Amino acid sequence: MIKKEELKLVTEWDKTFPKSEKTDHSKVTFVNRYGITLAADMYVPKDANGKLPAIAVCGPFGAVKEQCSGLYAQAMAERGFLTLAFDPSFTGESGGNVRYMASPDINTEDFMAAVDFLSLHGRVNPDRIGIIGICGWGGMGINAAALDTRVKATAAITMYDMTRVNANGYFDSEDSEEARYQKKAAMCAQRLEDLRKSEYKLGGGVVDPLPEDAPFFVADYHDYYKTDRGYHARSLNSNGGWNVTGCESFVNQPILKYSNEIRSAVLLVHGEKAHSCYFSKDAYAAMIKDSKYADNKELMIIPDAVHTDLYDGGDKGYIPFEKLEAFFTEYLK
Repeated sequence: MIKKEELKLVTEWDKTFPKSEKTDHSKVTFVNRYGITLAADMYVPKDANGKLPAIAVCGPFGAVKEQCSGLYAQAMAERGFLTLAFDPSFTGESGGNVRYMASPDINTEDFMAAVDFLSLHGRVNPDRIGIIGICGWGGMGINAAALDTRVKATAAITMYDMTRVNANGYFDSEDSEEARYQKKAAMCAQRLEDLRKSEYKLGGGVVDPLPEDAPFFVADYHDYYKTDRGYHARSLNSNGGWNVTGCESFVNQPILKYSNEIRSAVLLVHGEKAHSCYFSKDAYAAMIKDSKYADNKELMIIPDAVHTDLYDGGDKGYIPFEKLEAFFTEYLK
């Protein structure tokens, strides 16, 4: 029998964005295939009737549902969709008794478990379910779409390929056998150190205070995670970060290998000036190469936007909610 963990869920509104009067909000839980109970915020359009199209939302990697995934979920609920913003396994309010670990397999399963929950929900049309993945969860969402035939449409926002960045470093600057060997050796040593101390060492979240010579992308993250703009007490990136060994298995497990076999619709959205834009450009190129299903794939570049501008819209409202509404309306028919 599948059993749920008893989770302690916050009942008050503790998001980084204001509550909408156009939606109804509630806390829900569901269990993934590994028996981990996930915590989620469900948003439903007020006065909605009948079975609704639904969207599962997660990300960024190391964030919580009270940050931008909740913002996206609430905004899409305002546009007529039942939405579910969830915390991944081992993070936020979700279960898993080892904290701050990540897994290409388990985290892809988190998305699929959200689809399970939505498919069986009385207010959802199970033939009209989509995904929004943000940052590292954009890549995870694409991986889920490649595996889950129930997903009819996927939007990957300001996407990271977490297997690529862990294996190759930022901008592929560590793409060599020697660099990967050193990473793996360091994490193997850390595994034993963690066992000796009976605790997992944290890798550290976004650096604070910000060094004067910090790269632009570090300053961009600091501007979101370490300020009133996006800070949250349960967010890994806002605080102590993932465990040092938290992303170990990403190094040799490419998650986008079968993306060109995705039959359902995929929209990739990225900022023109984002340090991470190469992830979406390359993912889109690989997705349509030699694919029989390229016609419903699209790459949208937002002029002047940087990476975190698509977390909360930045100061110019960069998030293309009208495009997302049109995309999901078309493909979740």
